[in-house]
Amino acid sequence: MMTLVLDRSSEPQSMALEEDGAIVAAETLEGTGPRSGGWALRAREFLGGRRPGRIVCGTGPGSFAGIRASLAFAQGWALGAGCEVLGLPSPCACSRDEGPLAVAGDARRGMFWLALFDGRRLVRPVFLTSAAEIHACVPQSADVVSPDGRRIGDFLAETFAERYLPEGGAPSAKGLAEAYLARPELLVREPLPIYLNPAVRTDR
Repeated sequence: MMTLVLDRSSEPQSMALEEDGAIVAAETLEGTGPRSGGWALRAREFLGGRRPGRIVCGTGPGSFAGIRASLAFAQGWALGAGCEVLGLPSPCACSRDEGPLAVAGDARRGMFWLALFDGRRLVRPVFLTSAAEIHACVPQSADVVSPDGRRIGDFLAETFAERYLPEGGAPSAKGLAEAYLARPELLVREPLPIYLNPAVRTDR
């Protein structure tokens, strides 16, 4: 079965094709912002007439507009093609074959999000923590990576010293495919974007 994999949670956005356990194609969506509609045309070009049996989307955390648009694209395609739509947290794309790892991101409002891995196994799904508590939340033996290095890299380097690795924190569609091929249980049906904060009312 062929699977189209999408991740638009952060820059660079990307897509990949996985077929029968092998990643057969991957592409970075350079020049397409989270609110851009051009990426959907790029996805159709990328498929080149191939019909995936399912679509897998990264569910974040990250750009809510990008994540929501990729899920909407997947659901619309699925209605016409009769394929299934699955998702998994975008930090899974950063996991490694072995060893403990923490993926950290900027949750804004003075908070951070974390996802903890032991190899490809998701030990603790995405959760929120504060600057004062983040060090205690990460196992002493874990390396730390982040898709938000430009915003919080200095803080992570100060907090975790050499355990913070500036490279390797950007989710990719290829990384997502590698993660679910190693741990199929990561995939969830009827995926939704990961909400870090409750919605804020604007009518008051």
